[in-house]
Formats: sequence, C-alpha cells, structure tokens
Amino acid sequence: MIQPTRPLRGAVAAAFLTLGLGACHHPVPAPGPGTSQGVPPDLRGSRVMVLPVQQNMGVTGDVDAEMAFGLGQRGHGVEWIFPAQMEQALSRSPGLDADTHGLQMGAFESGEVRRVGDPLYGQLRRLSAIVDGQVALVPVRASMEPDSLGGSAVRLSAALIQVRTGRVLWFGVAQGDAGPPGDPRALASTVDRLARTVLWYGGA
Repeated sequence: MIQPTRPLRGAVAAAFLTLGLGACHHPVPAPGPGTSQGVPPDLRGSRVMVLPVQQNMGVTGDVDAEMAFGLGQRGHGVEWIFPAQMEQALSRSPGLDADTHGLQMGAFESGEVRRVGDPLYGQLRRLSAIVDGQVALVPVRASMEPDSLGGSAVRLSAALIQVRTGRVLWFGVAQGDAGPPGDPRALASTVDRLARTVLWYGGA
C-alpha cells in the first residue's frame, strides 16, 4: 500500500477538516413572525425614543409615519419621542457624534441579545442625552414577505432597549395581514400588531 507523502497527507487532512467544518456550520435563520424574547414593560410614564426603521427591505409606504400613528393611537400615558423630534434635537447639536440611522443591529438577526454594547449603546446614550429618553424602541428590519396567493405581508422586527444600562427589555417580530402589492393596509396591520404587543396593557 502506497503511503501519501507528507505534503499530500497534510493536504488531505486539511481538506477533510475544511469539509468537516463546512458540514458543522449551519447559518442561524432570521427570527420569524411570532418571535418574542422577554416581556415588554409597562411604558406608561416613560419617555420612549422611537427610532426610524433601520433596514427596509422593499416595504412601500412610510414605516416611520405609520409607527408614529399606531403607537400614538394606543400608547396613552407614554411620552413618545419620534424620529422628527430627535432629528430636530440633533440639528441643534451638530458636534454630537450621534445618528438615528445606520445603527448596528445585526446581532438581533442571528440570536437572542440580552444587552447591547458599543457602538449601538453609545449612540443610544448620546441620543438620550439630548432628548431625555429612558427607553429606545428600535424597528430593526421591515420586509415584504410573499404569500401563496400572490400577495404579500409586511414583517417588522423591533427591540425595546433600556438606554441607561443597554439591557434588551424585549425583542419581537410582528407580521400583519397579507394583501395585494402596494396595499397600505398590509403595513398598517403589521404596525397595529406590533403596537398591541408592545402596549399589551392598553386593552383591545
């Protein structure tokens, strides 16, 4: 029996190692509708920063405006700070290294996050400093999800983060009713479902 030379033997071993690693690696699927980690706290009496949606994957309509409407309709007793207010505050502090867009939220797509660190934590702290926000509601991702009838539904993931500590109070994924392409009710139903989840104590 012919033994492989050392270089060949090393190459074979490396090849099997590579194959083994590839076989063991399974990408973590993105969280699906109905995902809920933690329990949303009672937000009444809190100042809550609502950031703009961080990643929009083909959703038509104004997600941020729909969020402001849906939360404002149900969230009585909460002091909402919507994106327009934060942008105004940022315009008065041009030297502040903070932004409401482009936040690094990728960790929420791959697993449970209990506490956020920098750079996201620093961004939220700086935003909080200029608007006195206690909690941040961050819409992580909005996407269109096709159904079998040719329509589509809007899927929206969001996180509630305690700004002072960086602790993730709740993370969840809402998906509303499917409708024909461009139907604004698809987005509205998703935001309504998200608002009902976050503001669970508000009744029907």
